[in-house]
Amino acid sequence: MTDSHAPLHGILLKIASVMAFIVMASLIKASAEAVPPGEAVFFRSFFALPVIVIWLAMRGQLSVGFQVASPISHVWRGIAGTAAMGLNFAALGLLPLPEVTAVTYATPLLVVIFAAMFLGEEVRLFRLSTVALGLIGVLIILSPRLNDPGDATSAQALGAILALTGALCAALAQVFIRKMVASERTSAIVFWFTITSTVLSLITLPFGWVWPSPMVAIMLVAAGLLGGVGQIMLTSAYRFAPASIVAPFDYASMLFALIIGYVFFREVPTPVVLTGAALIILAGILIIWRERRLGLKRERQRRAQTPQG
Repeated sequence: MTDSHAPLHGILLKIASVMAFIVMASLIKASAEAVPPGEAVFFRSFFALPVIVIWLAMRGQLSVGFQVASPISHVWRGIAGTAAMGLNFAALGLLPLPEVTAVTYATPLLVVIFAAMFLGEEVRLFRLSTVALGLIGVLIILSPRLNDPGDATSAQALGAILALTGALCAALAQVFIRKMVASERTSAIVFWFTITSTVLSLITLPFGWVWPSPMVAIMLVAAGLLGGVGQIMLTSAYRFAPASIVAPFDYASMLFALIIGYVFFREVPTPVVLTGAALIILAGILIIWRERRLGLKRERQRRAQTPQG
């Protein structure tokens, strides 16, 4: 059995990576009152680096991880990805975990728009409609924070803006990656992003970094290690099954976020948040389904055009 034909293995790795990232986000949220977002980004990136280096060494790809075809593309991807991480971490300190998780689901929807704008990808009515449906869900989630001053404090309104801006930056990072994969190895993209985000986080050093308490330091180091492990499991998942099979399991993060938010942060999601999240998830699944259909169609056309001998 080849790697690409072990879908159950791929699905389990995907779910495990989703759980790792949600626990990581929970640790960042728990430490948000003690350290600024830039410092959290440093811990998340720096302590993920040893995990990624060991993984690359075990696969015999450490030297490959250092090799890049276009250094500037890694810089732009690093800037966008680091900004997304920092904004998301800042939002976690201001909004409930399930709410921030739901807004991050806007990222693949925004990728569709940005890919059409910057990569010239064709976007037809079906995908535009599903993107519109998902963005309506985002507006439903964020509207109470932005439009009702009686219920939403200025901090929560800021959190809503940060979460949405983080999703925008994450979508830009994904567009950069789509362009990079034509010339860059996945190992190099993962390795150099971790390096870049570590270095970029140091720019925020003059803006209020603090010496964390032992407990906060443990949480931040654990967040970094989990981030590295989660990245490895996420990357490995796509070796065992096609993206169209494992991608929908991204949305398992909402279930984990609801449980962790309720148990550890006493966060009870409102019907508005659940309704908006349901619309975003539906839109995301429809896009994945459509991409799978188009992929199968292209594969059939390719086989039909291949000379038989």
